[in-house]
Amino acid sequence: MDRRLLRLGPVRHYATVLAGSAVLAAILVVGQAVSLATLLSGLVGGSLSGPAVVTCLAFVVLRGVHGAVAATVAGRATAKVKAHLRAELLDAATARGPGWLAGQRAGELATLAGRGVDGLDGYLASYLPQVFLAVTVPLGTLGWLAVTDLRSAIVVGVTLPLIPVFGALVGWQTGARTKHQWHLLQRLGGHFLDTVIGLPTLRSFGAQRTQVRRVRAMADAYRVATMRTLRLAFLSALVLELVATVSVALVAVPVGLRLLDGKLTLTAALVVLLLAPEAYLPLRALGTKFHASQEGLAASAEIFKVLDAAPVPPVRTAPRLPAPGFAGVAFDRVEVRYGDVVALRDLSLDVAPGDRVALVGPSGGGKSTILGLVLGFVTPSSGRVLVDGADLADLDLAAWRARLAWMPQRPHLFAGTVTDNIRLGAPGTPQDHVVEAAVAADADGFIRALPGGYDTDLTGHGLSSGQRQRLAMARAWLRGNAQGGGLLLLDEPTARLDPASESAVIAAATRLAAGRTALLVAHRPALLSVATRVVEIKDGVAAPLAAPAAGPGAGSGFGSGAAPAAVSGVPAVHA
Repeated sequence: MDRRLLRLGPVRHYATVLAGSAVLAAILVVGQAVSLATLLSGLVGGSLSGPAVVTCLAFVVLRGVHGAVAATVAGRATAKVKAHLRAELLDAATARGPGWLAGQRAGELATLAGRGVDGLDGYLASYLPQVFLAVTVPLGTLGWLAVTDLRSAIVVGVTLPLIPVFGALVGWQTGARTKHQWHLLQRLGGHFLDTVIGLPTLRSFGAQRTQVRRVRAMADAYRVATMRTLRLAFLSALVLELVATVSVALVAVPVGLRLLDGKLTLTAALVVLLLAPEAYLPLRALGTKFHASQEGLAASAEIFKVLDAAPVPPVRTAPRLPAPGFAGVAFDRVEVRYGDVVALRDLSLDVAPGDRVALVGPSGGGKSTILGLVLGFVTPSSGRVLVDGADLADLDLAAWRARLAWMPQRPHLFAGTVTDNIRLGAPGTPQDHVVEAAVAADADGFIRALPGGYDTDLTGHGLSSGQRQRLAMARAWLRGNAQGGGLLLLDEPTARLDPASESAVIAAATRLAAGRTALLVAHRPALLSVATRVVEIKDGVAAPLAAPAAGPGAGSGFGSGAAPAAVSGVPAVHA
């Protein structure tokens, strides 16, 4: 058994139930064999005993009921364990935040949470119960055989280990092949999802047929690996059946000869002949179910690799609530590292109330990392992020995030109505406020043109990039009005927009940022008209630039030279 699965509470409880069930199964196997042998010997002797018939029938019925109940319990426990494991996987991914998720392949994670967890069915519902049966039933039958006929018990005891030995020899090969098969499936799922997501781009460049050939080749590789694994599984089943059959014959032939010689009673001989196959049966079944469990074990290894891949942010035992009002955010000599890569180096920056700071610079310089620090998605390797003078690491993140309005670079629209998507950051907001936010974001016109207006279900409705950005801006507008102040975070809201959509989004951002504190990530000059000052982030180092001119037409460039030592009251920016 994979010991890491024992970390899960439902698995530990399930294992305890299985242990008790296996002991009961061993008792029922021995009881059924003994009662049936007594009944048959009585029939041969011409004396049919009523109590013997009732006892035999009772054991047969009890064994059947026990098998049905055990299968039901196994199914329910498996479903519970899978739900628990999926929840842990999703909680771990959520706790690590978007920064960690950005470094993962979405398709592989989706395959792991879906098909991977479902692959544990064979392990939890079939293989694990059989492991306990393979321990208790052979020991129980062997003990009763020793009492009934020691010579037969010795033969069974000597031949019994041959089945797990042969099973282990074949299982080593099966485990390696199943792991390879699972990796191929994971690659296929990840690549297929990435291909579907990037299909518009592939069509634009005429590369869709190349990806079709690649997906077909990966699917063929998975099919070949699956057939090789099945071929080995069938071969191993044949080997185990042969070993068990020969072992039973080694017991049955001497028992028959001794019975003819009168050295063994009929009842004892029948007990031996009935119990000997029962001793080998759980081990044979274990070898067969071992192959069905391997995909789940390979998937569970990958799941725990994901769970243990990166440290989960520490749990705050007694988090403090942010102080009422908003006195600003400060970065105190903050450094962020991703392994050996330095994303931010010695960042010191004050964002005072009413400041609208634009972060500019080349891609990969660390601008989005700064927003991740403010959101609590990224933990500083050294230094502190101060909110109203308090370390963000000591604050209640949920309470802090409730005071933020955030528009990511690639906003996601969820399945649901337009109203539901705009209300995402402010549930329960009246409809007239939703419409007001849409008007402010210049989204009301195209929303009313949709088939159902604000009640249109966005599932299956394709929106342009500009329309998606304006819906996200309406969401941020509603959120900002709902929390009545706080901090506005805009991560390049004009990316991938045409000039008309860009102008609409900039106008909405200007209205939203008026009178608020804001951090803006800007790759295009138009957004600088919203800012009161500009800070360049390059190679993880911050440096102030000349303050942008006021007005919507300002900011045709980011500035070419550094500002004086203090620009717009920015003495706390150190390179």
